[in-house]
Amino acid sequence: MHVLHTPLVLLAAILQTLPVSAPVTRSDPLLVRAVVDGDTIDVATIGRVRLLGIDAPEIGRGYDTDAPFAREARARLTSLILRRWVRLEQDGAPFDVYDRRLAYVVTEDGVFVNALLVREGLARVSARAPLSRLAELQRAEAEAQAFRRGMWGGAPPIPTPSYTGRSKARRSPSSRTRLRSSRRRHARQKKP
Repeated sequence: MHVLHTPLVLLAAILQTLPVSAPVTRSDPLLVRAVVDGDTIDVATIGRVRLLGIDAPEIGRGYDTDAPFAREARARLTSLILRRWVRLEQDGAPFDVYDRRLAYVVTEDGVFVNALLVREGLARVSARAPLSRLAELQRAEAEAQAFRRGMWGGAPPIPTPSYTGRSKARRSPSSRTRLRSSRRRHARQKKP
């Protein structure tokens, strides 16, 4: 009897130390109004929603440059859910430090958007607390790493700098013609 009693006491002690997570709640269908970046959206009647458990590369604001794959992550999220109906699943803390709602995003046809972005290498798992879908997100990240997708593969395409202003090579033929004619007119006006 004593042999059976010890494992039960041990099991009870372990269960008491595990965090109690609230059941996952799913919203009614909501319309996505905007995609802010690769892991933040704006939803009708709710406002800003941060995709729970993942972190996409940051888009530069102001003079900051974009992180590699930031634009690709936002473009992919836009193609998946912009102006479409989604359901939000809440799990754990409802808001982050920036007062954005934290949620899993599921499309009407059942696609788990958070995991899809991770599986394609456009986001990484960033969960710091136990989540109900953490194992699914971790499997998606392992798959992206194994197949070297997105950020886990090669370098992203680097766009040509557009901040250099107009160079002679970039001017259109009509602008070159206007420039030549204005130089001629200016030269004629200088003659006595």
